[in-house]
Amino acid sequence: MKIKDLIKQDAGFQYVIDSMEFMSSAGRRKMLNTEFSDNAAELQDEWQRLDRAIAATREYKYKKPYIELRHCLMQLHDLQGTLVSLANHTSLNEIELFEIKSLAQLTQIASGAISEMALSEMLPLPDTKEVFEVLDPDNTGIANFYIYDSYDARLAPLRRELQGLQTAGGDPVRISELLAEQNEIQNTVCIGLSDKLTHWTDTLVTAMEQMAYTDYLLSKADLSIRWELTRPEIGETTEYMGLINPRLKEHNEKHKLRYQPIDITLRPGVCLITGANMAGKTVLLKSVGTAQIMAQCGMYVPASKAIVRLMEGIATSIGDDQDEMNGLSSYAAEIIKISNILKECRKTELLVLIDEPARTTNPVEGKALVQAIITILNTMNSTTLITTHYSQLGTDCRRLRVKGFVEDMADVPLNPQNINRFIDYSLTEDQSDNVPQEALRIADILGCDEQLTTLARENVNR
Repeated sequence: MKIKDLIKQDAGFQYVIDSMEFMSSAGRRKMLNTEFSDNAAELQDEWQRLDRAIAATREYKYKKPYIELRHCLMQLHDLQGTLVSLANHTSLNEIELFEIKSLAQLTQIASGAISEMALSEMLPLPDTKEVFEVLDPDNTGIANFYIYDSYDARLAPLRRELQGLQTAGGDPVRISELLAEQNEIQNTVCIGLSDKLTHWTDTLVTAMEQMAYTDYLLSKADLSIRWELTRPEIGETTEYMGLINPRLKEHNEKHKLRYQPIDITLRPGVCLITGANMAGKTVLLKSVGTAQIMAQCGMYVPASKAIVRLMEGIATSIGDDQDEMNGLSSYAAEIIKISNILKECRKTELLVLIDEPARTTNPVEGKALVQAIITILNTMNSTTLITTHYSQLGTDCRRLRVKGFVEDMADVPLNPQNINRFIDYSLTEDQSDNVPQEALRIADILGCDEQLTTLARENVNR
């Protein structure tokens, strides 16, 4: 699966990608076509290149070549279509020849900058000097392209005559004849240049792709520095210390709200997450999913320390999947998705994230479904996180509980505006089969109708 597919499934990862600063459309295209990889050697190589790119961009002595390299990338056009035409021996027009000449020049300049930054070994660019010379017969040294007189001996005298007639307001018939002859010669030149350039098709394709990758790599390095991301390690379990959700963290900082990073360790099998409403269980699932995608797409992750068990894919059932166009209720859409997840887990080792399954159906059947889901997934090698509000499930699995409200932290009365300050989002191992009962307490804090909460408490007590 490629990044362009993953961003459709994970809004948190979409936010990550939207936060990257690409210099070119080619760099973004390269990123979108990057594969989700479970190849440890490939990922280690990519993280090593990212390490070196980060170090180079931070070095003051490389500031000048780094700026020059970014300037080259800003001028880079994505020539995929033009290069396909060249490979198919299609004659290029003057604009396309200009694009080829520009790519050749930018590649040479970028190669020099990369060499100054001591990155040539990991970012090798092909020599495009001969391509540039073919398109610059008069040695102008500039990227602009023109059908120069030197390409065909007939052009110089023809253009002199044409200019003289046009300046003097000469015979329009003759001017028309000369213009037609000039166009014919120029077309012949374009055909000849296109035939000659096919010899360097592979070189130009390599230059295009390496320049695009360079842009992508520098964008990842920039994001890693700005967000203080961490290089992950590969292990048999997944462990995050100080895991954050970048999107939520930025939102909280913008609104001067507290943000609490989370520590969590995941092992193959099922881990049940319980906790009060508003305790961040859904955010935790989304954060784990986004971090896994980032790691396996060759990026650093938003945590102070990260050990990642490589998975073959990610499967999620988070949020309201109602599909009104297909006539599906929330429950129907959810149960179909979970059924598909189980089928995939029988074939593939996945990271599975399921948020409060069967919460929209009746409690008796809902509880039975959750028990069945846990029992099935516990027999597989996938790593599964499930959040739930169901108590007394009676299933054998690991349990973690979000600590939730800590009233002795409160130095002012709780209210909807400051409630975030008094929630401890950290996780603790929980051997019990009960879930916290915080719904009525939260309703009180949020100022809900007093008669409603009073009657509800009486019902609970009965």
